[in-house]
Formats: sequence, C-alpha cells, structure tokens
Amino acid sequence: MNLQKTINESIELEGVGLHNGVKVNLRLKPAEVNSGIKFIRTDIDSEKNIIEANYKNVSSPILCTKIKNSFGVSVSTIEHLMAVFYGEGIDNIVVEINAPEVPIMDGSSFDFVEAIKSVGTQEQNLPKKFIQVLKKIEIKDGSKYISIEPLNRDLVIDFEIVYKNPLIRTRRKEFKLSKGDLDSIYNSKTFCLYEDIDKIKSQGLAKGGSLENAIVVKENKILNEDGLRYRDEFVNHKILDCLGDLMLSGHRIYGRIKTSQGGHQLTNTLLKEFLSNKSNWEFVSFEGKQEGQKDSLYPSPVAVNA
Repeated sequence: MNLQKTINESIELEGVGLHNGVKVNLRLKPAEVNSGIKFIRTDIDSEKNIIEANYKNVSSPILCTKIKNSFGVSVSTIEHLMAVFYGEGIDNIVVEINAPEVPIMDGSSFDFVEAIKSVGTQEQNLPKKFIQVLKKIEIKDGSKYISIEPLNRDLVIDFEIVYKNPLIRTRRKEFKLSKGDLDSIYNSKTFCLYEDIDKIKSQGLAKGGSLENAIVVKENKILNEDGLRYRDEFVNHKILDCLGDLMLSGHRIYGRIKTSQGGHQLTNTLLKEFLSNKSNWEFVSFEGKQEGQKDSLYPSPVAVNA
C-alpha cells in the first residue's frame, strides 16, 4: 500500500450527466508514476483540454464538484469517481471524457469501483506521499463547520447531517479508512428532497436526474421502489462525496475530519485554508524494512520535501 498505483489497463464506461443530461463516454487509462490524476476533454482542442484534479482548480462546489483549467475548460461531478481513486489507492490515472460532466451512473460509485476491480491495479516503482496533519484547522459557516486535526497513520471522517425532513433527520457516522469497509460508502446513492427538485431544475441542473440515479425523499417516504440500500445511506453518501473532494489534495491524508452539515464547498474551503500554510502539514513517505529492523512489523515514516 506504500507504493504508487495505477490501473492495469484501460476501462470504458458510458452514461449521462446528472446535471446536464448529456450522454458521455468515459475512458480511464493507466498513467506514469508521479503524473497524478488528470482529466482530458477529448471533445476540446488538444492544447487546452487537460484539467488537473486539484483543489486549486475547483471553480464551482455547488451541488457537485467542478474543476476548471486556465483556458476555462471544465469537468464537473467528479467526486464519486475521485472517491474511488482515494479508496482504491490509485495515484496516477488519465480520465478521458467527451463531455463536460462525469456520468452519474446509478448515483453511487458502484459502477466505477466494479470496473476498476475488474482490470485490477498495479504498484509502481516510487513510494506514495501522504499528507500528515500537524495542527488543527477549523472552518465555520453559521451552524455549519468542518475541521481537520492530527491523527497517526489513518483517515477518519466524522460526518453529521442535519435535515428538518422527518425521514432524514439528524444522523452522524464516523468512517475509519483503516477498517476497509468501503462497500457501504461506494454503494450509497445521491439523494434529494422532493420539494427541492423544481428549484434545482430552475437553475438548469438535474436534467439527467431520475429515480434510477438518485434517492428522492418526500416527507417521510422514499419515492424509489427499491428504497434504501443501507439504513445510514444518506450520511454514507456525504462521506463518499467528502472522500472524493479530499482526493483533490493530490495525496491521501493522515488526519481526522469532523464536520456538521458539510458539503463540497466547505471541504474545498478547508483544503485551501489547510494546505496554504506549510506549518499545518508535512509530507511523509514510508520506507521498507531496513537491515537490523527484523522486529519491525511496519515501515517507518520519513518526512520528505514537498
């Protein structure tokens, strides 16, 4: 797990964009070591079509995460795919896409993770860099807040959602990456309130939305015939979104995230505040077992330069 990873071979997927309703073809391709995650708009001129998956390139974190390059070329709703890259340990990959929005698939990350697992991943010849949190940073926005604080060799996301809706209500879950229980996170679908649909559509969004790719809640009822996949599916999906947005840091994070009523915008604000000051964090890498360390079960962390 300490070496960089990419996928073994190319993968092709197709679907529709949740917000623009446009049919889209997606191709995931292996990438060289240290190249990171890049989106390439194949429907745009080749000199302007590369978009780095980086928190600095986030242009609109409202209802989804959208990144844009210096030429104004963008791709949106990247969070469910980025969450799979985080969870599956993928550091280097090219995402070719012929439209401005990643397909929503079934509203979860299920199709993405199944496709990646079907071809497998390969370790590369350089170690990963991890972002080790050194001090606590907190962002508040009225009753909403998000914080990040130090934690050794793990990522914990403590997420609380607060809704007036009688079915969703207030729910809280602590997700610990080291426990490896990612399936319930990957498979939890996006959701919305029935009364919000007209407002969202009036903004020109959710053109591709349906009961096939989103859970719709009306008062105390789920409108989808098959109901929920998990009792805590609502908060699971928020954790999925958070995991995908954290991957825009470019590396995996060792730290504890705690948030109430969080979302794409709050997570992006936290990353900008946290990563802008080098005293808040450091890169660490991990060396293999050295001679004379026969009793050591784990590699030793080594601070490395950015």
